[in-house]
Amino acid sequence: MNTQTRTPLLAALAMAAVAVTATDARQAKPPASKSGAINIPFEQYTLPNGLRVILSQDASTPTVAVNLWYHVGSKNEEAGRTGFAHLFEHVMFTGSGNVPYGLHDKYTSGVGGNNNGTTDNDRTLYFETVPSNYLETALWLEADRMGYLLDSLDIAKLNAQRDIVKNERRQRIDNQPYGRVGEILSSAMYPKTHPYSWSVIGSMEDLSAASEEDVKNFFRLYYAPNNAILTVVGDFDPAQTKAWITKYFLNIPRGKPITRPKIEPATLTAEKRLMYEDKVPLPRLYMQWPSVGAKHPDHVALEVLGPVLAGARTARLTKALVYDKQAAATIGAGQSTSEDTGEFGVFLSPRPGNTLTTLEQEVDAIIEKLKTEGPTAQEIQAAVAPAELNFISGLQSNLGKSNQLADGAGYHNDPGYFKTAYEKRRAVTPDDVKRVANRYLTKGRVILSVVPVGKSDLAAKPEASTKVGEVK
Repeated sequence: MNTQTRTPLLAALAMAAVAVTATDARQAKPPASKSGAINIPFEQYTLPNGLRVILSQDASTPTVAVNLWYHVGSKNEEAGRTGFAHLFEHVMFTGSGNVPYGLHDKYTSGVGGNNNGTTDNDRTLYFETVPSNYLETALWLEADRMGYLLDSLDIAKLNAQRDIVKNERRQRIDNQPYGRVGEILSSAMYPKTHPYSWSVIGSMEDLSAASEEDVKNFFRLYYAPNNAILTVVGDFDPAQTKAWITKYFLNIPRGKPITRPKIEPATLTAEKRLMYEDKVPLPRLYMQWPSVGAKHPDHVALEVLGPVLAGARTARLTKALVYDKQAAATIGAGQSTSEDTGEFGVFLSPRPGNTLTTLEQEVDAIIEKLKTEGPTAQEIQAAVAPAELNFISGLQSNLGKSNQLADGAGYHNDPGYFKTAYEKRRAVTPDDVKRVANRYLTKGRVILSVVPVGKSDLAAKPEASTKVGEVK
């Protein structure tokens, strides 16, 4: 696959929201599966150089997924030196010491498989899905770029990928309607030096300023075996696979000890009200509150709160504003959970004849009612059922299983954490959702109005809003 078309996992919107229109009234049925039926057999071990290995056999198809998960994302960067993690997602596909450019694609997509990589705030992963008889090749490809990428990386390659990333930023953020919302919200939510305050893709200024040695030092520290998890899922012989892993990865030296950034939770004692003029046809309102990360127990109830408010036709905001009053054309709500922190957000666009100011008041009233009375058991069931279905569906592929195993190992030191996550979601009660709504949906929030250029009067409470940013 050409790196110019690679799609990293950008946190462009700081919320996991579901858009709803008046024509989408379908609801997912609860899956029949019980937690006891969810099982991914695996074994794990660690090489002397620190590489953690997870193996899971599944011979249902003659294919295998290789997933190399690095515990590095944009939060490991520094203010003024952002975008390195995502830049490496591109650089890692330009060839390494023994793999000329193009050979990676030839030995994966060229044999009926595929490969890609994603970057977010907390981790970067690379994967291949290939026919089982190409497993050794896939392992060799990943080991070569872990151990020998810098042998072939020069300033010409770096500049080429730097330009591609800059163009990607232009396409996905700077010249995309509402594209800068994520970084505006993040910069308003967190202090300037906070590791979650900048976007995954980085700024144009930082990408331009990055020197060859800056980038190589970043690679030496974070792309080492002691900062990685190798997961192999599919049809393979365990003994042979272990021998190949030893052959290709064992001699890659352990990296230096890594000092993780100290992440402070975001706190807002008062409301921040912002307005951004963009090249958009319609105004849109974003409301965002600081919340919690993956290691905090409240994130599960917050993830259920999202579809209670917006999603199915009967969700509170959706029913009231899209269907009953027909005041909103699009609406969404959800919890965005990173490793160390999170945000809960609501967004909506008005129908003609309705204003962002009025919609904000309507949303606040509906949320306050929910905080007072709490959701019903039926609302919880309707919110949890689609999430269960998506979770189980994601485990049907070798790649999906490898992602769950790697995330569990990386974030919770437990490859089998997927069972715990499933049980926690099923155990959420109406009282849990009521409690987190009261705890987190407070006056400490960011209100962002995105309006067409020259129409600042369309913002929610424009007289109280501070104008931010510049139109690109």
